[in-house]
Amino acid sequence: MPSLRARLFKFVLQNRHLLRFCLKKKTIDWNTYEAIVRFRQEVEAGAGKFGKLPAGIEVSPVTIDDIPAEWILPYQATKEKIILYFHGGGYVSGTCRAHRSIVAKFVKCSEIGALLFEYRLAPEHPYPAALDDSVTVYRWLLSQDVSPSNIVFVGDSAGGGLCLATLLAFRDQGIPLPAAAVTYSPVTDFKCTGESYRTKAKVCLSPEGMAPAIAKHYAGDKDLDLPYISPLYGDLHGLPPLLIYVGEDETLLDDSIRFAEKAKATGVDVTLRVGEGMFHCYPAMAPLFPEATQAMDEICTFIKTHIGK
Repeated sequence: MPSLRARLFKFVLQNRHLLRFCLKKKTIDWNTYEAIVRFRQEVEAGAGKFGKLPAGIEVSPVTIDDIPAEWILPYQATKEKIILYFHGGGYVSGTCRAHRSIVAKFVKCSEIGALLFEYRLAPEHPYPAALDDSVTVYRWLLSQDVSPSNIVFVGDSAGGGLCLATLLAFRDQGIPLPAAAVTYSPVTDFKCTGESYRTKAKVCLSPEGMAPAIAKHYAGDKDLDLPYISPLYGDLHGLPPLLIYVGEDETLLDDSIRFAEKAKATGVDVTLRVGEGMFHCYPAMAPLFPEATQAMDEICTFIKTHIGK
């Protein structure tokens, strides 16, 4: 059973509309551009409230072929070993500012620096813009004399899906793969065919109707089952070791389970963790409750194990 602190935290998130004195959750038409703009504004506003960095972390902006990015490093750390972080936000939102404090937690826990970047967002820039930007950033990182064996990918939600899609693209292009990858609550099936999209809809924290609408925003006129859009439909052989976290009570549950099973069947070293009673991207909530802290610790141990810290 989840800890009391986890259950309380989840209850507050599930009923946050009551804190605004609304008896029912607001119905949002995610197909409209106005809804996307409001979502971006809410994400940025939230970052302003919870954006405090841990002590001993330095942030330095960098521009990579017009792509905004920033180094998030432990004090006086080198850039020989790096976490390349793929932020979430449904492919329609997300900035370095919004994810800086989350990435800093991984940096603090692992004592390994990170490079966080802002790929272009849909619907203004549908697929393959985000994938192209990811390839550009990784190639640039390699050009800075960082060895692939000293890089670990980490991605959350849509960023987790982009992380996996980028691995497939690199493998297909013959680009050296990183040492390992971590995803939590990754989007792997934008066709939304998993049973959990229905069975977990009532308990999931994600707004109703968001997933299929965002899939269309991101895919544009492309098929939703293209492997670089929905990695679940790809040939998954030859990927590096993977650690996947997902909450039991989220619609993306089957995205993780099915991807892990398929990858493992091709010989990929995959570790899947399903958090009992947990919700979307719960490892990022460390240290607010024990389950998130345990997940963060395991993720950082995994990172250090694979790049020799």
